[in-house]
Amino acid sequence: MSDSQGDYSLATTPSPAGRSAAGDGALTAPSPARRRARRTDWRKHAEIALLAGPAIIVFVAFVIFPVVMAAYYGFYKWKGYGVPTDFVGLENYITILQDTTFHDALMHNGFIVVMSLVLQGPAAVILALLLNRKIRGRSLIRVLIFVPYVVSEVIVGTGWSLMLQTTGAVNGFLEKIGLEGWAVDWLSDPDVAIWSLMLIITWKYVGFAVILFLAGLQSIPEELHEAAAIDGASYWQTQRRITLPLLGPTLRIWAFLSIIGSLQLFDLVYIIWGQYVSATAGTSTMATYMVLNGRNAGNYGFGNAVAVVLFIISLVIALTYQRFVLRRDTEGALTEGKK
Repeated sequence: MSDSQGDYSLATTPSPAGRSAAGDGALTAPSPARRRARRTDWRKHAEIALLAGPAIIVFVAFVIFPVVMAAYYGFYKWKGYGVPTDFVGLENYITILQDTTFHDALMHNGFIVVMSLVLQGPAAVILALLLNRKIRGRSLIRVLIFVPYVVSEVIVGTGWSLMLQTTGAVNGFLEKIGLEGWAVDWLSDPDVAIWSLMLIITWKYVGFAVILFLAGLQSIPEELHEAAAIDGASYWQTQRRITLPLLGPTLRIWAFLSIIGSLQLFDLVYIIWGQYVSATAGTSTMATYMVLNGRNAGNYGFGNAVAVVLFIISLVIALTYQRFVLRRDTEGALTEGKK
């Protein structure tokens, strides 16, 4: 009996080599749970590639590739057709940075950026707060404020250029009401033209800011205003202490869009002041400088260099704004990484 038991134990007990082999096999063979996790990861990556792939292809084809080609052509003196052969290196970029006309255009863009924030922001906030209350004709007023934004820039530029001429409707109206002294050359006087441009920009784009702020106001819980009213806070105290802080993310997003749009302003200036008057009237921008000295001058290589400079300036400002202003908004939205 003991012999049979001993034989059985020897037969069933694995040797050290067998245990080692079995252990190695257990370590290298993937478990079913791991195989399922790998399949899940593969499916997730496939879904991301399927959904984001077309957008990435379009972005690379219509954004990244043109920027790269513009940088390439910027090193040449190119007429816009054929293969560029007249390599000039950094000459185009040096000319741009040393040109006082470009400096003036850059200063005009900076002025437009600042004044767009100063003029449109407070006006849009006040209008949004008023239109957020229950008043008669609120829907009609919202539509009328938003209409200029959806009107084509060509129509806006043509209409305002006709009204602001020396013999236009604005000066004619001032003369009829006895304010002849206020009638000036709204488009050609360098001291007045830039303010005429700011009036047109504010009239056109303030409606977009109002609609954006109204959407942000809808997300603020009404219970907070009711609690503030119970505590004895006035209407304006409630707006200053509750509404405006909670409207902060919307304000910052609008400011970002306004800054980028002001840096790239072209159409209204080009339509109202034409090709050459904008520089003498003090309303030229970097975009009009690019068209005037690039396409109109037949030097497409120089125009591409200006486009690259404009792109770099916009990119640096956008990244800086996102880093220091939009940081807490983006971090608040990215909860998965924190987990």
